[in-house]
Amino acid sequence: MLSGPSGADRYRKLKIDESGAAGPPLPHNDHIHMPPNFSAFDTVEQIVDLAKDQDQAMVTASNYYDHRIYDQFAERCFEEGILPGFGLEIIVYDAELGAAGVKTNDPGNPGRIYLCGVATAHIIDPPAEPKATLSKIRANDERRMAAMVEGINAVMAERDVPVRLSVEGIVDKLVARHGVERESVVLQERHLAQALQEALFEEGSGDLAAMLEKAAGKPLSSPGDPVACQNELRSALLKSGKPAYVKEEFVDFDTAKDTILGLGGIPCYPILLDGASPINDFEADPKALVERLRQRGIHMAQYIPRRNDLQEVEAHAPYLREAGIALTVGTEHNTLELIPLQPACKGGTPLSPMLAEMFWEGACIAAAHQTLVSRGEAGFVGPAGERTGSPSRLAAIGDGLIRQVHGG
Repeated sequence: MLSGPSGADRYRKLKIDESGAAGPPLPHNDHIHMPPNFSAFDTVEQIVDLAKDQDQAMVTASNYYDHRIYDQFAERCFEEGILPGFGLEIIVYDAELGAAGVKTNDPGNPGRIYLCGVATAHIIDPPAEPKATLSKIRANDERRMAAMVEGINAVMAERDVPVRLSVEGIVDKLVARHGVERESVVLQERHLAQALQEALFEEGSGDLAAMLEKAAGKPLSSPGDPVACQNELRSALLKSGKPAYVKEEFVDFDTAKDTILGLGGIPCYPILLDGASPINDFEADPKALVERLRQRGIHMAQYIPRRNDLQEVEAHAPYLREAGIALTVGTEHNTLELIPLQPACKGGTPLSPMLAEMFWEGACIAAAHQTLVSRGEAGFVGPAGERTGSPSRLAAIGDGLIRQVHGG
């Protein structure tokens, strides 16, 4: 069940109609991060107000670690005529690809893969097995963040910088900033970089550039720009090989995939494409990518086109769709930059009509899957990851669901 009176009840009341066909695309976004994840947004209310103002018909959250905020998100979305989607993101490590030096959708780390779960119908009240895996992932990351805070403090002491951080203090600020439950907060590297930048700006008002240089171990290019400083501090201190880095612990690909399926969702591969230069070999040939996804039992892929040239996506996406891979689109919003919710390609270039049609079909499939699975019916994929639903049928159902909510 989608759980909670606001989320599940509203989904159960939606009418399923498969008599028609999917209509023209509506504005939508199938991947954003919300607080308490590091995000461009401060609150759920801000997200839904912006989505309403920008006429979004469907918005899908794709958070790490904790998902209790999704019920509040669902309630607010339904109130404003927006269909809420529930997703998540899991970082995995493929030892075989890592040993071979193969990079996928993480441009800097061979073997490290981002895997998304789309339309996870059971995520708010997860079954025991996926809940245990999510708890393990969360505990690993909490230990790592605590160790990295200790590492930052050791570096600051060594470099005679009068700034110290604490996990409790960082969490306190996030709870106050976002109005979330304390237990829902799991820190990320970006949170640590932001906390360090804020502490340095507060302490270094006399000669900020000099203090930032001591903290980072090198001059920063934009010492007056908070966001630029956060990014440079993160690169200088927290990345692999840097003094406050702590090695990550991962689940493997199959565990992550099984967790998404156990949550009633669709495993989905996010495509980096020309977000890296050169384009990685795993993705460069779309026909080969299709085979690699099929071998892993993946039937959906996702573009984050703000990092891509329109021509690259137009040349790449049709091969996947013609091979039966459903396609979705999102923005992430996982930095402080408050870009529009409607996905666009690099430089703000709008999606072409061809891409808009493909991505709308994928959004409709996700909407249908989430709704049907929440009722105990078959969706796009089954519990073992097998394809169980016709894309055209599910797209027609999902289109009707989205318009039903958005229109009334």
